[in-house]
This record gives sequence, structure tokens and C-alpha cells, in this order.
Amino acid sequence: MTARVDGEVRFVEAGGVRLRAVIEGEGESLLVLHGFTGAAESMACVSDPLRASYRVARLELVGHGQSEAPDRVEAYSMDACALQIAEASRALGLERPHLLGYSMGGRAALAAAVLRPAEFASLILVGATAGIADPVLRRERIASDEALADRIERDGIESFVDDWMALPIFASQSCLGAGALERARIQRLENRPEGLARSLRGMGAGAQRPLHDQLDRVVEPVLLVVGERDTKFRGLAASLEAAVPDARTKIVAGAGHAAHLEAPETFAAIAIEFLAEVGRRRPSRSATGRDESSAPAASRGPAASLVGEPR
Repeated sequence: MTARVDGEVRFVEAGGVRLRAVIEGEGESLLVLHGFTGAAESMACVSDPLRASYRVARLELVGHGQSEAPDRVEAYSMDACALQIAEASRALGLERPHLLGYSMGGRAALAAAVLRPAEFASLILVGATAGIADPVLRRERIASDEALADRIERDGIESFVDDWMALPIFASQSCLGAGALERARIQRLENRPEGLARSLRGMGAGAQRPLHDQLDRVVEPVLLVVGERDTKFRGLAASLEAAVPDARTKIVAGAGHAAHLEAPETFAAIAIEFLAEVGRRRPSRSATGRDESSAPAASRGPAASLVGEPR
């Protein structure tokens, strides 16, 4: 069973990988990135309320959905993924889009902004981190992700997806109801096992090169969104807010890790308010086209150590 697709479906070459995107709406551009096991369809809850005012492009990351799942492992590194995102944005004709990412997609969005800080107008990160700074914890996570990748390849995707959706971090999604959870399960099952396994090995939180010492490169506004019940990530968001020059955090009452999915109306209101503020803060330009704004604010201190995320 394939989910119904609203919007224009496009495939683009980006960083040597063919990626799928679903585009809808008119206005300023917003590029949306899903989490691990997700796809464009899993982020429809974000585009539905925003497409009336924004041109929303939901991009499927390498190894996910109908995007390519190449054999070469280097295509799955977070550095490679960041380049793919930047090049896909250009190929899709998005003009300096806002960038929104959830969980793994949030890490990827942050990596893209570090790589190409001038190419994105702002960031909205839901349940995201900058990687794992502690080398011991990184090694443990790499070993865990490698074992999980081996299991996906050995046992297939169905048992993995069922166990994945049963993880405690996703328990709060029971509020969505049985029908929504079954649709999410079907979407996850449409992923290819080799794509998910390679994604874990290449851009899992342990495999990713930590970004903590480069967060001062992200000078555009950043909104960190975290669910009230996502205790671990509330702490991580506070550390990330302290490390990024222009960041603030919004807590979504009653929600867990996937705050955008569990409380879509609240999340949409938060996102719309933030994006409108970014638009009002946009610098004026002189007749010559030169930016007359002041220099970006200085960093508020060294990056704190952030540890772990679901994947």
C-alpha cells in the first residue's frame, strides 16, 4: 500500500545521489527533512498547515523512501548528506529556503547549515542534536547502530519496524490512535532494508562527525522545538540553545519526541509565528543591493556536550 501523495513529485540529482521531493504551496520556500525510517509522506503533517503561505518541499534523504540507496557507503556520511541537501535545494529552485528537520533530519539540517550557512534563511529543529561529543559514548552508539543495521539486513524490515515503533521514546504517539499508527507503520515498511542499514552506518548519531565546535557558523535564527514529555531532549535543546548564536527553544505541552506529529496544530502555530518573525527581521537592502544589517550576534559561549538521540 502506497500513501496518497499531494503535490508535485520531483527527482533531482544532488551530490551524486538521486533524491525524491514532494512540493506544494506558494510563497517563501521551506525545505522539510524527515527522521530515520521516514519519508516525504511522514512529514505531511508539517506541510498541510503551512502550504497556504509557503512553498513547502519535503525531501527524502539518501536511503529513504524513493530516494536512491546507493551501494557506496560514503554517500551516507553526514557530510555527504549535508551537501546533498544543499544541492537538492538549488536543483529544486528553492531560493534561500527555511530549513526544518525532525530528529535525524534535524541533525542533517544542522549539518547543512554548518556547511552552507548563507544558503538557508532559518532553521526549525524538532528533537535534534549536534551529534555525540563524548568519544566513549560515540563508540558505544556506533556499535549499537552497527548491530541494528546487521539485524535489519539479516531479519528483514518488518520485525525491525515493529520493534522500532515500540521503543519507549515513541510511546506518547499512542495519542494518535490505531489508524494513524498503522499508516505510519505501512510508510516505514516501504523503506528498503539496505537503505536503512546503510543510513545507520553512515549518518547515525555515532557515525556523524560532531558539530559542537562549528555551531557558531549558524548565524541565522534557529528555533528548537521539543515535546514537554521528551525529557532527555529538553535538556539537549537547552545545551544547543546556549551554543548557537541566535537560537531559542519552544516546549510543546503534552507532546513527546515527535512534537510536530503529536500536536500538529500547536506546532504549526509555533512554526508560523517563528517564520513570520524571521521575515520581519530580514535586513533591508540599499539601492546597490548591499546588505545594510549589522554583523551577527556573537556566540554565547562554547558548545556544550550533547549526547545521543533515537537515530
